[in-house]
Amino acid sequence: MGKNKLKKFAEMETFTNVFQCGARELLPENHVFPMAGHWRERFFHNDNPIVLELGCGRGEYTVGLAKKYPEKNFIGVDIKGARMWAGAKQAVQEGLTNAAFLRTNIEIIDSFFAADEVDEIWITFCDPQMKKATKRLTSTYFMQRYQRIVKPNGLIHLKTDSPFLYTYTSEMLRLNPYSVLCATDDLYGKTADSIEQKARLEDARALQTHYEKQWLDRGLSIKYIEWQLTPLTKWEEPTIEIEKDSYRSYGRNYTTSKNENHG
Repeated sequence: MGKNKLKKFAEMETFTNVFQCGARELLPENHVFPMAGHWRERFFHNDNPIVLELGCGRGEYTVGLAKKYPEKNFIGVDIKGARMWAGAKQAVQEGLTNAAFLRTNIEIIDSFFAADEVDEIWITFCDPQMKKATKRLTSTYFMQRYQRIVKPNGLIHLKTDSPFLYTYTSEMLRLNPYSVLCATDDLYGKTADSIEQKARLEDARALQTHYEKQWLDRGLSIKYIEWQLTPLTKWEEPTIEIEKDSYRSYGRNYTTSKNENHG
């Protein structure tokens, strides 16, 4: 491990807005994080809605949402601590009291929150995981875990550059009786059909991360789906064949200077 990463990890330990916990550190008697059910009272000190960003990477979107919507509480979740350090540090420097970060595996996300404690989830530009369905953050595997912590009919947002993930998620939503509130395979080219849809599209367009701008610069469309997490007792996983993404995906650490000749 490089010295720079070690330095970031050490600094992360001093951030009061960062919580780090893997499966081994969970309380053995019930496998629940001590903060579960107490995020509002113990950290945010308010009764505002809690919104998660899963796979937050460098935390750019989490910080942006916290600044734009001060009436909500935001928690960025990722396992990559060296990346998360950037957003956590920015939130500390800017005095954002409604932004926190949780470093853990998303597979055990339901161990960190109590039932109905979460109001919304944002999934932004995650790995489409084209080889294994259970690793996709919009799979029924994860829907079951989200349902344990998200209030009934809470909102799930997906922003992605991946046609594969968009198609997969659309099929998952077709097979399971969730209420889709907005769906488009071209977020910035979509014309709203109603005042309500216009508001939803404006919320989805409100923030553009550096990563998202790279896709737009390449002429690729951004896909967006918003749905309600209607309580279910059984789920049907998509089995259709989906064409794999044919283009190279940029990683979270992409910069124009390193990839200026990439086509």
